Parts: sequence; structure tokens; C-alpha cells
Amino acid sequence: MRRNKLVLIGNGMAGVGVIEQILKLNSDLFEITIIGSEPYPNYNRIQLSYVLEGSKTVDDIVLNDWNWYRENGIRLLTGTTVTGIDTDARQVLTDKGEAVAYDKLVIATGSKSFILPIPGADKEGVVGFRDIADCDRMLEAARQKTKAAVIGGGLLGLEAAKGLAKLGMEVTVVHLMNDLMERQLDPAASRMLQDELERQGLHFAMGKQTAEIMGDDHVTGLRFADGTELDTEFVVMAVGIKPNNDVARGETIEVNRGIVVDDYMRTTAEDVYAVGECCEHRGVCYGLVAPLFEQGQVLAKHLCGVETKPYEGTVLATKLKISGVDVFSAGEFIDKPELTIVKMQDDWRHTYKKVLLRDNRIVGGVLFGDVTQATQLQQWIKAGALMTADMHASIMGLAGEAAVTNAAELLADEDIVCGCNGVTKGQIIEAVRDQGLTTIDEVKGCTGACRSCGGCKPLVEQVMQSVLGDHFTGAAAQGICGCTTHSRDEVVAAIRDHKLMTTADVMAQLEWSNPEGCSKCRPALNYFLTMMWPREYVEEKESRFVNERLHANINKDGTYAVVPRIYGGVTTAEDLKRIADTAVKYGVKTVKITGGQRIDLLGIDKEDLPKVWEELDMPSGYAYAKALRTVKTCVGSAFCRFGTQDSMAMGQLLERKFERIDMPAKVKFAVNGCPRNCAEACTKDIGIVGNDGGWEIYVGGNGGIKPRLADLIAKVKTDEELIDISAAILQHYRETAKYLERTSDWVERIGLAAVAQAAVHDLENRKKLVERMEEALTRAADPWQKVIGSPEDKQALFETVKVAPRETAD
Repeated sequence: MRRNKLVLIGNGMAGVGVIEQILKLNSDLFEITIIGSEPYPNYNRIQLSYVLEGSKTVDDIVLNDWNWYRENGIRLLTGTTVTGIDTDARQVLTDKGEAVAYDKLVIATGSKSFILPIPGADKEGVVGFRDIADCDRMLEAARQKTKAAVIGGGLLGLEAAKGLAKLGMEVTVVHLMNDLMERQLDPAASRMLQDELERQGLHFAMGKQTAEIMGDDHVTGLRFADGTELDTEFVVMAVGIKPNNDVARGETIEVNRGIVVDDYMRTTAEDVYAVGECCEHRGVCYGLVAPLFEQGQVLAKHLCGVETKPYEGTVLATKLKISGVDVFSAGEFIDKPELTIVKMQDDWRHTYKKVLLRDNRIVGGVLFGDVTQATQLQQWIKAGALMTADMHASIMGLAGEAAVTNAAELLADEDIVCGCNGVTKGQIIEAVRDQGLTTIDEVKGCTGACRSCGGCKPLVEQVMQSVLGDHFTGAAAQGICGCTTHSRDEVVAAIRDHKLMTTADVMAQLEWSNPEGCSKCRPALNYFLTMMWPREYVEEKESRFVNERLHANINKDGTYAVVPRIYGGVTTAEDLKRIADTAVKYGVKTVKITGGQRIDLLGIDKEDLPKVWEELDMPSGYAYAKALRTVKTCVGSAFCRFGTQDSMAMGQLLERKFERIDMPAKVKFAVNGCPRNCAEACTKDIGIVGNDGGWEIYVGGNGGIKPRLADLIAKVKTDEELIDISAAILQHYRETAKYLERTSDWVERIGLAAVAQAAVHDLENRKKLVERMEEALTRAADPWQKVIGSPEDKQALFETVKVAPRETAD
């Protein structure tokens, strides 16, 4: 049976959102072609500010990767621009000379940045902020220039300004009006927003009309209508957007400001539809994400022949969340004589709340600083709810024991819960019921809700609670300690998304109940910050455990144990003599050979620790650290008649490479020269076994309180591949494990297959993990450490340890 040809012009969130809904409703109905002008798969445009500030990469904001198109049988044409639509021939014409036939056509070309028509707007150094290419130009400018001006004090302009400031530029926001975000905020909230952003380092030129961009070929400054000037080297235009409707201009498709559509997103041409920022519905062009998904749901059902309510417009709501600045606005927000105003302002806590009533029905609201009631307020505005004493108490923070309406109860199944990813209440309910989901993380993985900014989490919890009742396990959040209800993943996401750089910043951003933290969370935050920002983060020694601060393990009698590094269990007579002399000089009570093939000096007084390390003149073995402890080896092919690989040399190479780098918990290696396994690789975090063909790599072993045999994860032929996969496994562990979680528990929690896919089979991802590990290693390097990379480095190490290298297969 012939399937109808569905062509989508535009590979953005609105259009692909329609395709996603169609695939869920009837995946066999259409033969789908998607044409996109950008060279990327579908990505989340509203998270471009995170890419700009450096907290996310382009890959991080991709919503549907290349495989998604292949798996769903979609023909994708990227880097291709549609030049015309022949509605008589039912064809779409492209700049590549191709004519693509359609039975149904959806136009979702989005919008374009509005560039002010002023002298100098075409100079080098002037950009909009709409796509990845704009982001790249801004990132390049931040590497070469120091001063930037952002023209436009709206939502997009402020996000661009804060991103450039985080990249180290001196940024001035130029705004025609006297109030920031004047289309969403009243003057009081706008003033509070400006004050907060000024505290964070942004500069403002308010009430300024830009008359000219100065410079010859390159931008050198702005000249305003009042004759004043501003020195700048780079200009971002963020004064607004305009529908990208060029492709629809012709005789058969009506175009006003946008492409005119009815309540089912139909244009005036037969079987041609439009959705998103390019269209105009009832005289309105929307520039926010929630209307795009609501339009898309109606269109998808209409195309699939499923009964649906018409699209009747959207009650607009705006959220701004940059660097801890929380702002929400919905519906009406400006005082008028016919409106009743309920308002509360707290300048000490920097919070502001205003609700507007018409005939006692809630018609709008503004929240600043505390937006916990945002979702509930938005639903009340949408429903035109009558204000009650309990609702007033809830919004103004006076609820006490008053019963408050569950916001989820006000939602229809087709209402959007997660605005970032277009997930509806009905989709969450369906996923929970059909797939037995009971936690927020499961819903996030299945539906995408909470996957981006996390602002919808309270509402998602309410939806799940309404379905599961007492079986909902995600309501009582368990944090990383008693100071917070935030999980490990939420803390790491906040550090990344807001580029937090100190433990104090994290605690303030996530509203720790104990603002000083505790002995459990402070070391965890210190690790997360080190892992996320290996170059930028200045380590807080006071957040380390006492053993790590003193570089020694405390004993039960109050003395300390010192363990110098002995690489791969191989030492020299000179080092042994140095250890012995130091032990005698400082009256060490006991000298013990450890299970990790090292020497432990037990019973050292605290005040002698600095002098002991000075006498030893050896790197620490990190017997106290959440780091690589030991690499146990057998004698291998250098001496053993059964040895097939040089385990001593490989053990020392791995130990020198990965020593000192922070891990979620202690890590132990073992390297065996043959399958006889004398170094006991089966009970190590990473175990390596040599054979005639190369090496076997095992992961997740543990010989402690919870014994576990390691799992075989890979077989390799070369030393280089062994080192790369070991690095990738360690980095994946660093990035995804809970703090203090050993690899044995980690492998069981996320699954061996997931670890293997990330660190072994997905070669591109493996490469990125290795690159991030190398980045972290550069920070960890010290005079004792030799980071091994090139063949020359490797050869030099083999010579250093006096073991001839064994040739490996290429």
C-alpha cells in the first residue's frame, strides 16, 4: 500500500515535534522527508545560551540524533534550503536543484533575528543570536575580544549577555526602554532584575536608541541618538525576531506578518500547513516554546485523522533562569484601574510576588526570586480561577496548614507539563501506567520531561502522585546528604548549567538547608567541581577529608600511616634505603608490606608528617585518597616463564598516568602477564590480563566488604588501545558515579552493557571521554608525575623501570 508523502520544511523543535507525535500516533502512515538548512540534527534551540556560556556542548542539546532519523525511516536533507513551493505540482524546490514531491506539506521554518536597519549593521562583528552558527561566532569573538554590547534587554538579550560575561567579556546591555523585559515584567520586577544582574557584573545603558554602529570594516563602538557613544568590539542584536516566511510568499499561501493558519494549522493552500514561529494564528505570532508544542499536537492529530480540539491560542508565560536569577511572568502583568492587585515585595530576600485579578478571577502574575508557585499560578491564570483565601495564602507564602490545590489537577491531558521538550500530562500518565514507572528519573528517561532545565519537576511529581498514590517513590527526594533534597545528578546539572565554581555557590543556588554544608556533602561538592571544571576550579582544601588534607591515614591511637608511591609494586634499592632511613629517624613503630605491594610506615606523629615526606622525597601513594591507590602486578614476561605480556611495565605505566586524579571513590588496578592471574585482577576495579594476542580488560571487581568478581568488558591487541579504554572507563565512572560509590556498585547500578557502549563500542564517545580525561590529567600533573602519551614517552618509561618492552601487534 502506497504511503502518503509528508514533507517537513524545517528541522527545528516545532516541526520535528509534529513528526514525533505522528510517529507515536501512526508510524506507518507517512513516508517522511525533512529538509533543514542547518548542518545539524534536531536540537534544543532554547538551550543555546548554555552552549554559549560553555556549560553544554552542541551534542548535549541535540534532541534527536542522526540514528533517530534512520531508525524511523526518515529521509533527512541537512544543509539544504527550500527555494520555492509549487502548490499546483505539489513539489518543494531546493537550492540543490531537487524537486521533492509531497501529499502533505508542513512549513516550520521558525524565525529570524531582527537586525536593526541602522548604519553599520553590516559590519564584521555584528551578529544575531538564533542558531548554532551565531553561537560559534560569539564564542570566537570571546576568544579574541574583550568588550561586547548586546542591543536588547529582553529574554534573549539577557541570556546572550550573561553567556558572554561568563566567557570573560565586559558586557553592556543597551536597551531602548527604561525597564528590562518590559513585555513580561512590571517596573518593580524589572528594577530588581537589573539590580541583580549588575551585582553579577553586567553593565546597562538604559533608554538608549542605537543610531549607528561605528568602525570601518570592524565594529569599534555604538553611537546613540542622544549623541553619546559606547566603546565596544562586538555587537549582538537581540531586539526581537520576525517569522521566517519567505518560502511561503506566493499567490496561493496567505502571508501577513507570519504564514496565516486556522485553528488546525491549515494555510490557505490545500494540504499545506504551518506550525511554530513562522505562522500567524488569529493575528498572533508566538516566539515562545510552549505554543509551538501545543500547535504541534493539534496538527499531528489532524494529519493522522485523530479527533482533536482546535488550537485556540496560548496563555503566554515566561521564565528566565540565569545564574540563580529566577523570574516568572504569565498573562497580564501591568496595573490597570479595573484590576485588583495582590502584591508582596521583600527587598532583603530579593523576592517579589504580584497577582492580578479581574472580577476576582486570576488573570496574570509576576514572580521574582521565588518561583516555586509558578506552575500552579500559570494553571490558575489559564483556567481563570477564582481567588480563594487558601490560594492567596499559598502564593504569598502564608499557607501554613491551608489546603492548596494540586496544580496537576487543573491540567488537561493535552496540556504541556515540560515546556523545554513538549511533554504533556497525558504522555506522562501513559508512560507511568503502561511501563510501570515510579520515579522521576524513569519518567525523564522515557518521556524527556525534566531532561533540560528541570523547572517542571514539581509538576511532574504531582502528575505521578495523582496516578501512583502511595506507590510514587520519587516524591520524597533523597539528597546527597541531610543538607539538601537534591540528588547527585541534580547537583552536577546545576554546577554545569549555572557554571558554579565554589561549594558556597552550589549551596546557595540549590538552597542548602545548612548553608555551611556538612562533612558528607562538602567533600562530594569539592569532587563534583573538580570533575566538572578541571582547569577553572580552585580546589577548596578545607572541603577535603582530614586524611586527604594531611596526606596520611589516621590510626586509632591518633598517630598516622604514610604510604609512599611504589609504581606497580616495583622499587629500587635506593628507594628502600630511603624508606628505611626515614623509618629509623622518626621512630616508626611498624613497617608493613601492604596487600597492594607497597610499604606502610605506621605510627608517625602528626607534627612529623611534613618532615617525613621531605625525607622520603617520594610521591604519595594516596592510600588515603578517593583516587588511584595501587596497581598490583605480577612479574610478567620479564621474568616468569609463563608470562606473555610485560605486566610490570604496563602496571607502572598505568599507575604513573592516572595517579593523583580525583575519583568518586578509591580505585585499584591489577595487571597480570598471563591468565594465571597471580595479581588477582578478578577483584580489582579495573583488572588486566595478558595473553598471547594482547590484553583482556575487566571492570567492577571488589575484594572488600561486598566481594564481587570483575566482568570482562573488552579484549584488545595493543598497549595503546588498553590505555585508551582504561582512560575512557575511568572518565565515564568519574562523570556518572555517585560520590563514594565503588565501581562494583556502579557497574551493577548502570549495567555492564551501558559502560561497554560508552567506553568501548562507541568510538566517538570513547574518544571524547579520553579527551576529557587528558584535560583532567593536565590539572593533576605535578613534578612527580609523568603523564604518558606518545610512543616516545612510553619507551622512556619502559627504560626507566629497567624492563625491556615487549613488542605488541599493530
